[in-house]
Amino acid sequence: MTTSTLDSPRVSEHESRAISPHNIVDLLLRAARLHPHTGVRYIAAESEEKGAFVTYPELLDEARRILGGLRSRGYRSGMKVALLLEHANDFIPAFWACALGGFVPCPLVPIRNDPERWAKHLAHVDTLLDHPLLVTTEALKSDLPDGALAVNLNALRAGAPDESVHAAQPSDPAVFVLTSGSTGNSKAVVLTHGNLLASMAGKNDRQQLAGADVTLNWISFDHVAALLEAHLLPLYVGAVQLHVESAAILTDPLRFLRLISRYRVTMTFSPNFLFGQLNAALEAMGDEALAAWRRSVDLSSLRHAVSGGEAIVVATGQRFLDLLAPCGLAPDALWPAFGMTETCAGSVYSREFPHGDAGREFASLGLPVAGLQMRIADDHNNVLPDGEAGEFQVRGPMIFQCYYNNAEATRAAFTSDGWFRTGDLGRIERGRLWLVGRSKDSIIVNGVNYFSHELETTLEALDGIKRSFVAAFPTRSTGDESEQLVVTFTPSFPLDDDDALYRVIIAIRNSTILLWGFRPALILPLPEDEFPKTSLGKTQRTIMRKRLEAGGYDGCKALVADLANRQMGGYAAPEGDTEAAVAAIYAEMFQVAPDAISATASFFDLGGTSLDILKLKRHVEQRLGVVDLPIVTILQNPTVRALAARLAPGERVTAGDYDPVVPLQLTGGKTPLFCVHPGVGEVLVFVNLAKYFVNERPFYALRARGFNEGETYFSSFDEMVSTYVDAIRKRQPHGPYAVAGYSYGGAVAFEIAKVLESQGERVDFVGSFNLPPHIKYRMDELDEVEGAVNLAFFLSLIDKQQSLTLPPQLRAAMPEQDPLAYLIDHAPPGRLAELDLDLPKFRAWAGLAQSLLTLGRSYVPSGSVQAMSIFYAIPLRGTKDDWLNDQLRRWDEFTRAPNRYIDVAGEHYTLMGPAHVATFQAVLRAELDRALGGK
Repeated sequence: MTTSTLDSPRVSEHESRAISPHNIVDLLLRAARLHPHTGVRYIAAESEEKGAFVTYPELLDEARRILGGLRSRGYRSGMKVALLLEHANDFIPAFWACALGGFVPCPLVPIRNDPERWAKHLAHVDTLLDHPLLVTTEALKSDLPDGALAVNLNALRAGAPDESVHAAQPSDPAVFVLTSGSTGNSKAVVLTHGNLLASMAGKNDRQQLAGADVTLNWISFDHVAALLEAHLLPLYVGAVQLHVESAAILTDPLRFLRLISRYRVTMTFSPNFLFGQLNAALEAMGDEALAAWRRSVDLSSLRHAVSGGEAIVVATGQRFLDLLAPCGLAPDALWPAFGMTETCAGSVYSREFPHGDAGREFASLGLPVAGLQMRIADDHNNVLPDGEAGEFQVRGPMIFQCYYNNAEATRAAFTSDGWFRTGDLGRIERGRLWLVGRSKDSIIVNGVNYFSHELETTLEALDGIKRSFVAAFPTRSTGDESEQLVVTFTPSFPLDDDDALYRVIIAIRNSTILLWGFRPALILPLPEDEFPKTSLGKTQRTIMRKRLEAGGYDGCKALVADLANRQMGGYAAPEGDTEAAVAAIYAEMFQVAPDAISATASFFDLGGTSLDILKLKRHVEQRLGVVDLPIVTILQNPTVRALAARLAPGERVTAGDYDPVVPLQLTGGKTPLFCVHPGVGEVLVFVNLAKYFVNERPFYALRARGFNEGETYFSSFDEMVSTYVDAIRKRQPHGPYAVAGYSYGGAVAFEIAKVLESQGERVDFVGSFNLPPHIKYRMDELDEVEGAVNLAFFLSLIDKQQSLTLPPQLRAAMPEQDPLAYLIDHAPPGRLAELDLDLPKFRAWAGLAQSLLTLGRSYVPSGSVQAMSIFYAIPLRGTKDDWLNDQLRRWDEFTRAPNRYIDVAGEHYTLMGPAHVATFQAVLRAELDRALGGK
């Protein structure tokens, strides 16, 4: 280790290295010396005005302290370090500590709400990077597997500053960046110091940034653009750089523009989809509101906004520029660009948009940066002439050299003469690049890569689909801003079985939403011979895409459209302004033409999920001026016509007389299923499950009393049970009945079944989803503090470790600290926005949940039912076997016939979550058919 000459007082050496830095550490040392008053501003997620400003010298000092912490623990240069850090103010100094010490950092972000997938990803990264050190926070450290080599970043920050700097060579690895980190097995792209320095020189030759500039970033640091385009590049010239969390922009896109105006931003980067969202947000304003908003924003400082991730639709970009021209936005401020992790992010830029793209659908991506060469080749690697489409290939000093520990993938990524194969199809005209598609098996939606095989594997597990005859591939229609997903499959039943076919189509749509977060644009049932396959049996998706776009599947598209129309009861035009407004909201949410939404269309039949319900609530309140629309009003009135009839623009909507039954799915001729709420009282947890029962059996949920204005809590467990029994018998006067409950609801379902049997009715299915008969001990544990923490965990406001550690901390801080206020103040802003949740609403919900817990404290099971089906998952505490044998099997004391105990995937709070609902529904449906004799 040596001390860098940039830190030396010898000006001549400093000037020499400043002109030609040797490694990226020289960039930080140079910025700290030449630009001591500029630096990094971290903007708080909750406020555009709050945050911290750290100068480059201060950043260097913080990095040296972290480096001291690393070295004091015996860690040495060359070691791989996975930076599991979510926030920029943690990641950036930790990254530089690694660079200063010769460690090789690798950005890593947690996978939320899917513990199994997260564990697999961690195991893969651990193997791939030769068991790296994990630097993380205390909250994230708690979710790491036992034995993981991990250290708390705050502990490292307490280290003594270490000013010695590792003398990295240009050919040494500077950072590993994972590809496809959200799906599939990631590859680790090795970017050397030489790669990064060449990239910075090329970028700035094109962008011409200087120390007086201000840049803005909202992309997380596992994306190469955040590290290179938004951090290293402004550091390279000593500019001020702003970083704000992704959720702050995704939940309020207009904040992006307000930040540009407030901080006089001159350069920023964003995926293309954000510009479409900004257009939609601006166009949704009335003329007066838009005029007032424009007067509040000044965008004249912005020289260019680089846009990459997917092709720029010319009309979208032009509309963005036109809408914001009155705010001072320059007419050429939008720069389409191309970049990948393997090319050190942006490496091709266009400064000719929009004038150079007149009359085209997609914008040119422009010219390569200095040092980068690009070409178009055919399948045999022959270079194609100007204007012909083929595989886009590049080479140059900013192109990566290898994937770490993956020689096979490295070989496949390069041609025999050393060009990197990007996997994109493009053409070059007059030296400028246009992309025309992708040759790799992936789909880009809103700037994110999704891999076909992952979805296909999930869908193959669904009932009604022939194995190996399902394909997922992209398409893009004229004018679309992003690629759209197409799913094709071969049914395992006759194609003329309309009910079965519609049920499978709904299951495919629901599974896709839960896996990837968006709906397929098309779901097409095809016979086996419509699946072109190679001699090895691999489906040729590219051929299927070409057939689709050539009209080869138009007959199938018409069949599916007609099927959906018939299943949803035909088309009825919306009548009146309110119905038209609700129909327009449905059309926007489900990305269909407004005139395709019938007044009789159900929100759930169109694909609405539990999260979509909350989005619909916000849209209706904002667009129609409705005050505090109750969720139950949406649940009980899901069609355009029914919901519109309940709305009075400008007024508060009341929920009406309390009815615990919420119809989530009404089709099918089999025995209805009634599911009782968990201990939080709400039934949104059942929304995604209910979709799998389309055309099979109705699915009703039972919701607690007390959510809506004027409703009182139940005064006793018996009152709750009798209320639910009366409501069930209104919907279904006589048996046989099927009732079940999730968690707390399992005990309620048992009591409902007892009452129905005492009334002479037959109850053929009683289900308990992971609840033992004796619950009093657990209810006694949950005081008001722990009950609120439990609710926060159920709503994903906190993680599992926090749910265990927070209760004693919050109790100790009382009465000075309000526990509920603390939970809301420290919850992720994006999640609060998704749930439309604030402190008063959380306080009301916690009060209802506490009332149910109070009822449970007096509950002692007695009597019996005929038999039960107990579905058991990983418990909150202890092992699964102990949970089954010591707690759940005590249901045997309360039944007259043997019970069935059914093992299901996931944990207590995730067994019906996105990762497991597809498997849970299959097990539940099979058990219902068994218990009810197929009826």
